[in-house]
Amino acid sequence: MEASFAAVLENNPHINTIYQVNLKNIKKDKFSIFKQIKVIREIAKNQYDMVIDAQGLFKSAIVSKLLKSTVVGFDKNSIRESFASSFYTHKVSISYESNAIDRNVKVLSQALNIEITQDDIINKMAFLFYKNEDKTIYNFISKDKKNILFVIGASKKNKMYSKEKFANIIKNINANSLIIWGNQEEKEMALFIASKSEAKVLPKIDLNSVKALISKVDLVIGNDTGPTHMAWALNVASITLFGNTPGYRNTYRTNINKVIESDTKVNPLCLDKNDFSIREIEEEKIIELAKSLLDG
Repeated sequence: MEASFAAVLENNPHINTIYQVNLKNIKKDKFSIFKQIKVIREIAKNQYDMVIDAQGLFKSAIVSKLLKSTVVGFDKNSIRESFASSFYTHKVSISYESNAIDRNVKVLSQALNIEITQDDIINKMAFLFYKNEDKTIYNFISKDKKNILFVIGASKKNKMYSKEKFANIIKNINANSLIIWGNQEEKEMALFIASKSEAKVLPKIDLNSVKALISKVDLVIGNDTGPTHMAWALNVASITLFGNTPGYRNTYRTNINKVIESDTKVNPLCLDKNDFSIREIEEEKIIELAKSLLDG
């Protein structure tokens, strides 16, 4: 998997080995492709019986093929980069518009010939693990109040909720509100929110410590981004905010994992980069749902 995300799956007792590649760096340094091919060929020496490509991208399909094994992936009508399907020896069909988790389950379970039901997914055990986390995170956890973690960042600005509205939400919920951030822009947003409310801004922490922190809070509220989705993986209550990305596709709704969407009708095959409708979501909807989950 991509080196920058490897920490998400680290310390999982059900995973023997995590192999890291850095395909994203190829965009910056074209010659690094040779280094990555060398890494992949080294992995291929393990002679795996099967490779499952659950990502369905051209680059992931090439990596799968270089591993020189039976390769299972989506058929050409199930992925955006349809040419990737030509690299697979066995192909699985499921609509690209289907829920991302259902898609992953379909390609994995069909490849391994096992049955996974929707009830299995909803009633899953937590599957993210941490070890040797930054212990300073525990200084921010309250024993007297409910703890809410706010994930204010995202990969793109049109996926980010208003900092002013985040501050207003925090002011209207009686809880210990914490904010994490990943870059300087997000840090400045966090400090702004804290200046307008009683929120506490954490120092920058790694993904391992983010997992630990999420496991200890009562609720996560955030944009459609990795740390927010970690709450679902850890069986922690969450509210995920969606604007120009499809809520029905990008997360799983449960009794404790909720979604609030803007009024935009999203086409997952063609996301509108000029759609900032997430900022139009009313604070009161989030406040009301948060209080309901905390009282749950």
